[in-house]
Amino acid sequence: MLVPLAAATVEQCGAKAATLGVLLRNGLPVPDGVVVPFSCADSGLAEWLAPFGDAPVAVRSSAANEDTALTSAAGQHDSFLGVQGVAAVVDAVRACRESSRSARATAYRAGGVEPAMAVIVQRQVDADVSGVLFTGVAGTLIESSWGLGPSVVEGRVTPDRYEVVDGAVTRTVGDKRTSLERDTSGLAVRRVPADRRRTASLTDATARQLADLGGSVTTVLGGGAQDIEWAIAGSQLWILQARPVTVQPPAPGASGLAGVPGSHGTATGPARVVRGPADFSTVRPGDILVCPYTDPAWTPLLSIAAGVVTEHGGILSHAAIVAREKHIPAVLAVPQATTRIRSGETITIDGTTGAIS
Repeated sequence: MLVPLAAATVEQCGAKAATLGVLLRNGLPVPDGVVVPFSCADSGLAEWLAPFGDAPVAVRSSAANEDTALTSAAGQHDSFLGVQGVAAVVDAVRACRESSRSARATAYRAGGVEPAMAVIVQRQVDADVSGVLFTGVAGTLIESSWGLGPSVVEGRVTPDRYEVVDGAVTRTVGDKRTSLERDTSGLAVRRVPADRRRTASLTDATARQLADLGGSVTTVLGGGAQDIEWAIAGSQLWILQARPVTVQPPAPGASGLAGVPGSHGTATGPARVVRGPADFSTVRPGDILVCPYTDPAWTPLLSIAAGVVTEHGGILSHAAIVAREKHIPAVLAVPQATTRIRSGETITIDGTTGAIS
C-alpha cells in the first residue's frame, strides 16, 4: 500500500523519501506526493496510483543506500519527469526499481548488495530555473541554470555559481547553452537563445532567499551540511531533495587551463578523450578522462579512471559528487578540452586548484 510522502520513514521508504517527509511536516515547500515503499508489490500499483489520473508527476528513486551520510548514490538510479497516465507511471516505478541493477549503480556500490528500492511519486514542478545548493561551504554555494534540474545535476551545462556569505552575494555567470523543458509533447532539450546564455539565472535577492531556505532545511535536519536540489516555478521556491554532503568540494575558482576545481587531489596519466558511450571501451585503468560532460551513466569509468576533465558542468553535479566520493581529482568546465588535449598524451591535473599541465 502507498505511503503519503509526509508520513514516509527510513525503514519503509528510504532516506530520500523520509527526509522529504520531515521537511513537509515542518512546513517547508516540498511538492506533495506518495511513496511506493520497499514492501509494496507491483501487482497493486495500477489501482493504487489511479488517483493521479493524467496529472504530470515526477517518479524518483529512494533506495536503502541512497542519500545517507556515508553514500549519496548521486544520480545512480533512474528518475523520470513529466510522466502522465497511470500505465506510464506504473512503468516508471518499475523502471526505477530495476535501475538498482544497472551497470552504473553496480559500479557505484563496488559490487555490494543490491539495495531495497522505494519509489517517490510527486507532483511535477515545471521549473523556470533550477539547480543545487550546498550549505556549510563557508556560507552557501548555489549552482543554477534555466529549465528543469537535470541540466545542472547531470553536468550538461556550465551553470551560474553564487556564493552567499553573511548576506553578501558573489556570482560567476556560466555559459548555459541548453535547457531541459516540458511541454505538451513531453521533455525536450532546447538551445538557449544567445542573449540568455550569459544572463544570470538568479537575482542576488533570490540567491539570498535560496540561502535562507537552505539554512532552514539544515536546521530542520539537525545542523549538518546539506546538498539540496531546488526549483523555481513562477515566484515559488521548491525543495526537490535534501541529503547530507558526503565530501565537501574544493573552494570555487579557476586556474591553469581555465578549469574549475571539482574534486580534491592530483593525478598524472594518459589522457583519454571520450565523447560518448561508443568510446567507453577505450578507457584503461589509470587513464584521465577528457570528455564533454559526464552524466551518471559514466559511473563505471569513474571507478577505474585516475581523474576526469570536462568541458561543461558544475562542482555540485552528480559526476563531481561521485568523483569526490571515489577520491579521484576532477577539473570541470574547461572550454574545448576534448580538442585542446590529445588522447594518449600524458597530463597532470590538480582537482584542488583546477590546474592542468
